[in-house]
Amino acid sequence: MTMRVLVADDHPLFRDGIVSLLKAAGLEVVGEAGDGAQAIAEARRLRPDVVLMDIQMPGVDGIEATRRLKAEVPEARVVMLTVSQEDADLFEALKAGAHGYLLKSLSSDEFLDLLEGLTRGEAPLPRSLAAKVIAGFARQPDENVPAADSLTDREVELLELIALGFSNKAIAQRLGISENTVKYHMKNILQKLHLHNRAEAAAYAVRAGLAEGTFGED
Repeated sequence: MTMRVLVADDHPLFRDGIVSLLKAAGLEVVGEAGDGAQAIAEARRLRPDVVLMDIQMPGVDGIEATRRLKAEVPEARVVMLTVSQEDADLFEALKAGAHGYLLKSLSSDEFLDLLEGLTRGEAPLPRSLAAKVIAGFARQPDENVPAADSLTDREVELLELIALGFSNKAIAQRLGISENTVKYHMKNILQKLHLHNRAEAAAYAVRAGLAEGTFGED
């Protein structure tokens, strides 16, 4: 992995552990922050590729920090790293612009594997939460959601596979295209449907009847 990472967490001991783990995995940790306001300031100054953001922090919490950070440093990908499994926190974080949601209870190997998915254009989200995300977004009303007829046949095909839980690599193999082409189509899908992330795209596919919302194997 080649990523410049900013770690934001108000517990120094945990933050030190994550920093050590990231460095051991070959990632460049460019900075640390102990609260949301500091995370925004450091992201503005350092322009990291990824911000690992805790939710419960003093002052500006992680969700509000994510919302502000995405407005000021839109190129930075925010991944929540938290103990919270509350539905409200999960959905609010994604709506605020988070690219992923990881739990502190993950093993180090699973954490690094999911985080590495960012380099493949995937959303770092354990499958235990992914189904919950799709179900939650799928229950939302369809008001102001663009029709699927704005998509090409290839984009619809790819959207179906995303909703079924296939990774970019698996989609590329299944469709006989490169992973870069998958990323290109994914970007177009999000732009055309006015969606923010992969989880919303999967939920859209469920609402539109393009997939049943069950997860397949890679």
